[in-house]
Parts: sequence; structure tokens; C-alpha cells
Amino acid sequence: MKKNLIRMFGLVILLAISNIDIKAQNLSINPNDKSWYPSVYGAKDEIGAANLLTAEVVKQAVGLVKQGKTLPLAVAIDKNLPAFRHRSFNLYNIQPGEQGGKSIGPNKFTFNDELVNGWTGVGTQLNGIGHIGIDNIYYNGNKAVDFVTVEGVKKLGIEKVPPFVTRGVVLDMTAHYGKAIVPGGTEFTTADIKAVLKKQNITLRKGDIVLFNTGWLELIGKDNQKFLETEPGIGMEAAQWLAEQGIVAFGGDTWASEVYPNPKSKEEFPINQFMLAKKGIYNLELIDSRPLVKDKVWEFLFVLGQPLYVGSTQVNINPVAIY
Repeated sequence: MKKNLIRMFGLVILLAISNIDIKAQNLSINPNDKSWYPSVYGAKDEIGAANLLTAEVVKQAVGLVKQGKTLPLAVAIDKNLPAFRHRSFNLYNIQPGEQGGKSIGPNKFTFNDELVNGWTGVGTQLNGIGHIGIDNIYYNGNKAVDFVTVEGVKKLGIEKVPPFVTRGVVLDMTAHYGKAIVPGGTEFTTADIKAVLKKQNITLRKGDIVLFNTGWLELIGKDNQKFLETEPGIGMEAAQWLAEQGIVAFGGDTWASEVYPNPKSKEEFPINQFMLAKKGIYNLELIDSRPLVKDKVWEFLFVLGQPLYVGSTQVNINPVAIY
């Protein structure tokens, strides 16, 4: 009897351990894995995949300009724009020294000045490689305790990122799925991406920026709650394939640029962890690609010179498509 109890107890422990192992295998990001650093670009590198933005990449991208048309890719920002969880944006107009209709000097000089109280991660934004970490370890093995301060980061800041002048590629997932708005929680696989690339007659190359058009921006102002609760996007398998193609950035018209919630685990934003922290690939969120899709412009010259906020890991942007 005693031996049977011991055997049963051992079996219970074995099953419990096995269950833990299975759960661990279901995680696409292993917080205990430290094999992803140092970076392939060197142990001191701070710009990640931006190293791929060579002169040759720029010249090839410039060759895409045929019509001389330009399109802004950002959404307008105001206090009503839905933003991630704790974030908000408020702008105030102040006229210093002009209260009550006053003016300055004999020529009655007047002016408007604006004060912004908001997060840099509201609206169309560039998420730098110092923005997302794995258990407080960021791109290239940088530990938060060594470089993160209340006044900003001392490494991996957005001010160190060079201008993005390269080929932009937009993939129309609405046409692929036959829906004006791709349902939230839809995971884009490598097969999905390859199918759209084939349909649009595009082959990815090193230095590209890949953007997904999902129709998700159509929810803004109509169903902000749904907009922020879920979203369609790439899964881990697709992220790994995109990284292998040598892209500089990924993103699109959603607020996290990955499928959410994750359909395969309870992980929080594992695609961003993989792309930014592990691979040094940038994330571009809330990109308005609708005009490009309407005109069937699948590749174009992508130009971005972001504000150089020293110590910030993300920033509001207005990239431009030229074709």
C-alpha cells in the first residue's frame, strides 16, 4: 500500500512537471533565454536593422518615384484619438503676455504658442528598439537598470536612429481576406504574406519597410473600444520569416502591429519582443495606407525624419510616401 502511494505521488509530480514543460513550449518568448544577444551588428550597436539603410538601398528606392506624387501616412492627433491603455494627448494654445486682448510692442505683435501634455506613443508613431524588452533586458542585451532613467534612456534613444529613406511596401490584407476590415484576432501567416506578395507582384528585399493594410483605422470614432481591445496582425512564424528577409521595420494601420490577443498563448506582445528586442527591427503603428491601396501603389519611396527627442524610445511621426 505504501509503495503504491509513493508511485502515485511520483506520477502526480511527473505529470505536473510535464504540464509545466508543455506550457513553456507554448510560449514563443522564453524569458530565460539569453542567446539572442549580442547583436549581429556588434555588441555596442544601438540602431539595429537601421544598419541596412545603405546608400544602395536609398538609390534603389528613389528609382520608384515615377509620378512625383506625395502622400502623408499619419493620422491626425487630438485628444479624442484612441490610444494604448494609459496614454493620452492634450494640446493647449497659450498667448503669453496677450491675455485680455493685449499685444506686445508699438507694432502690436501677437502670436499663438502651443503646449502639449501627452505621450509620445499616441497616433502614428515610430517605436524604437529601446521601447520593448524581455524581462527588463532590451536590444543587444542592455539591462534597464544600466540605461533607463526617469529623464529618458541613456542608450537606444530615438535621437540615434538615422533617417528612414528606403522602399516601403504595403500589403493589402483586406483584399486577401475579402473584408473591408480584417477581423480582430486574425493571425497573418507566412503563407498569407507570400500570397499577397505574389498577387501584388512584389518580392521583398533587404532594407524594406513592410506595412499591412487591414482596414482597422475605419473603427476610429465609430468603435474606439473595439479598436483597442483587439486587432489583426502577424504571428510569430510570420515575424521570423519577415526578419529573415532583412526588413528594417514592420507595421501598419493597427496600434501594436501584431495579432492581439495572441491566439496561441497568454503572452503580451511577443511579436514586438521578438522584432524590437531580439532583432532590432522597428515598429511603425497607425500608418494610414488607405490612399496607397486605393491607387494600388504597392511599393514607394518611404521617407521619415523623426523628431530627435533625446532619451525617448518612441515618437509621433508623419512619414511620407513618394511615388
